[in-house]
Amino acid sequence: MRKRAILVIAIAVAAVAVVLLRPYWPAARFRIVPPAVSDSISLIEDPRTAAGKIVNGAKAEAIRQVRYDPSYVPIPYPNGDVPKDQGACTDVIVRALRNAGYDLQKLIHEDMTAHFAAYPRNWGLSAPDSNIDHRRVPNQIAYMKRHGLELPKSTTGEAAKSWRAGDLVYWNLTPGVTHCGVISDERNEDGLPLVIHNIGPVASQQDCLTSWPIIGHFRYPE
Repeated sequence: MRKRAILVIAIAVAAVAVVLLRPYWPAARFRIVPPAVSDSISLIEDPRTAAGKIVNGAKAEAIRQVRYDPSYVPIPYPNGDVPKDQGACTDVIVRALRNAGYDLQKLIHEDMTAHFAAYPRNWGLSAPDSNIDHRRVPNQIAYMKRHGLELPKSTTGEAAKSWRAGDLVYWNLTPGVTHCGVISDERNEDGLPLVIHNIGPVASQQDCLTSWPIIGHFRYPE
């Protein structure tokens, strides 16, 4: 009887741990390249283009060492944001675009309100939620397919030339686990761009474009 009680307690503790830790699995399981030191990240001086401002907005996340936290947080609308010292991969893109004058929270909310059926139904929602919709990778992809410029996903041959600073990249880490980042103006020895993203423990600029299967490559605005 005592052994059964201990087993039941152990199973319950394990179940709670899974629920609590699951949001952090991407950071724990897929951070397979060492993060760059924030001091080595150089902002684009006086950017005049949207792309340059997007890059700087993303780099600011890495320089500030924003910690990975994908928690649901009620936020204002429009121009709402989670606490500045935390965020997930999607928040890198949200903040980067906002630095260039594009409020992805408002853009996605308005598009979902008008075209709800065009967005994934992965979360059982019956209506848009401006607190979280723009912070979900599948929703960002759906919006970019509708309003951005979709570009080649390959990183070889002629397609390699299509990757420009400020572009957005989306990956499939493993079935059901997606990720995203902003293409940097800095490149590796092979000429492929580095990526600014947050997969944990903090936002960083890394040589990771080809680390996982690419499921989306977009430019916004076109």
